Amino acid sequence: MKRILCLGAVVLALGCTPGEKQPRTTVDRDTLTRRQKDSIISTMPLPGAKGVGNAMKAADRIQARADALDSLSRRRR
Repeated sequence: MKRILCLGAVVLALGCTPGEKQPRTTVDRDTLTRRQKDSIISTMPLPGAKGVGNAMKAADRIQARADALDSLSRRRR
């Protein structure tokens, strides 16, 4: 009886050892940025999707204004 249990444990252990690793075919990370995802969402016929697009435009305007102010302060230095 002990031989059978030992043999079963050895077979189980050998069967569970990692063999050759298969190459991964899927990517673990997203390839789209948050802005790209938001841009896609803004074109969909979903409730609030137009608001996402408007928020992106507002953020772009704010960033453009901040860049313009930064360029003015750099010229004075």
